[in-house]
Amino acid sequence: MTEHTMHRIIVVGGGYAGTLAANHLRKRTDVVVTLINPRPMFVDRVRLHQFVAGTGEATVAYDTLLGPGVELVVDSVTRIETATRTVRLASGGILDYDHLIYAVGSTAAVPTVPGCAEFACTVAEFESAQRLRTRLWELPLDAPITVVGGGPTGVETAAELAERGRDVTLVCGGTLLPAMNPPGRRYVATWLARHGVTVLESERVCEVRSAAVVLTGGETRPSALTVWAAGFGVPRLAAASGLRTDDLGRLLTDETLTSVDDDRIVATGDAAAPSGAPLRMCSQAAGALGAQAAETVLGHIAGTEPAAIDLALIGTCVSLGRRAGIRQLARKDDTAVNFYLGGRLGARIKEMTATLAVGKIRREARKPGAMAWVKGGPRPTRPASVTA
Repeated sequence: MTEHTMHRIIVVGGGYAGTLAANHLRKRTDVVVTLINPRPMFVDRVRLHQFVAGTGEATVAYDTLLGPGVELVVDSVTRIETATRTVRLASGGILDYDHLIYAVGSTAAVPTVPGCAEFACTVAEFESAQRLRTRLWELPLDAPITVVGGGPTGVETAAELAERGRDVTLVCGGTLLPAMNPPGRRYVATWLARHGVTVLESERVCEVRSAAVVLTGGETRPSALTVWAAGFGVPRLAAASGLRTDDLGRLLTDETLTSVDDDRIVATGDAAAPSGAPLRMCSQAAGALGAQAAETVLGHIAGTEPAAIDLALIGTCVSLGRRAGIRQLARKDDTAVNFYLGGRLGARIKEMTATLAVGKIRREARKPGAMAWVKGGPRPTRPASVTA
């Protein structure tokens, strides 16, 4: 009698993509799934600006998200040993795998602006958001706050703080919400102005001081607290493990999300660069990419050809405090159309979208394979030029 083989699968990273992938893998009964995450709780990153402002929570217990049979290991992976198919843990442990899903997600960008590392806070991860929240509570209500970054994270953070009565300046470093169409940007700019936010669209911060920021135009502005929300980076685990990455550190894969260096490793979410042309970093993409990465692994196990990724991004939701928001619609290629939904309806859509991000993971835990998403987004017809 042939002994039944169990396939050991490790998922590195317990964010939106990794957690959904872990649940999706349970479509097969002959898999042992281990999810490795540095925190004992799931971080609902799209709510971190609420957590900072004290208007919401941003953590969820994993026992409400993971399906039966998924083991959670609270630890950090320091290296992936492809030759032996093992991962080394910060605690000193070593775990074996047959297949690995690389879902380390994204972090705050590492800025080179003088003084930023010493004096600025970020809102990209739970620990930095905790520090920011603590510092915020120590400040008087009228203390000047500078938020750097004109993308969704910067705008949501500035809006949340302004609605709480804070004195906020938003330094965009270029166009406010560049992914939106002009009418949508005007709507957001009007809301911010109405709530007392000073928006400096074309200015950039060239130095952060303990109680001020210096702008490229030469002006020094008081800033009792500076929030850096300009861009994202990626953990360097793949590069440290000898796997090829793009310039930002995302793992290079083919269109099935399989590593170009090792077919036992599949990447997903913010940390994947399929054909050197990664999708926009967002929770909208993460769940679908998590399911598709899991399907690729299941295909490798079954000996079938995995399907190429098929995902369309159709817009952006941005909250403006607790009572307003904007839903910018887009074509399947993620380019904005000349239509948006704002106000209380925009807020409700944003809240529904944030709730669904976690709800989809729970549904996948109950019914592996339940994840659905909009398809038909264009992908490169040939691999993009990348660097090792």
